[in-house]
Amino acid sequence: MVKTIRFTLNDKPVSLDIDEDRTLLWVLRTELGLTGAKYGCGEGACGACTVLVDGEALPSCQLTVGFAAERRVTTIEGIGAEGKLHPIQRAFVRHDALQCGFCTPGMILKAHSLLAVNPNPTRDDIVEALDNHLCRCGAHVRIVAAVQTATDMLKGGKP
Repeated sequence: MVKTIRFTLNDKPVSLDIDEDRTLLWVLRTELGLTGAKYGCGEGACGACTVLVDGEALPSCQLTVGFAAERRVTTIEGIGAEGKLHPIQRAFVRHDALQCGFCTPGMILKAHSLLAVNPNPTRDDIVEALDNHLCRCGAHVRIVAAVQTATDMLKGGKP
């Protein structure tokens, strides 16, 4: 059913007249032109489509746009600023934790969500948080190292 759906997307208000049952992933990609969230498995198991909804990392392929109503949605395009990468993004670059880049937006947003609730994660905490985010290139070791470095960077440490 077509409804007016309003939500905050990357700190900007959005209003769409749209079928509330449309998948959030496809609304982001097709109606709103934000292609950072990727279609991976379509079942919420790979992490490629991860977005933040009210700060929680969720698979956008499993959410309807109606679910986003009156919520705050953040995509990879919404962290950092024009010309200035977020510390987590900088850490990924530093550790070369992004070979093909397909999984990277989801990994970064999951790390962002983790560090918001646990600013001092252990290596095991990071591994557990990223456990169901698939990296087909095998960069997991570098990804974990990047999140560890981002932890220090967010506390004001040097990269």
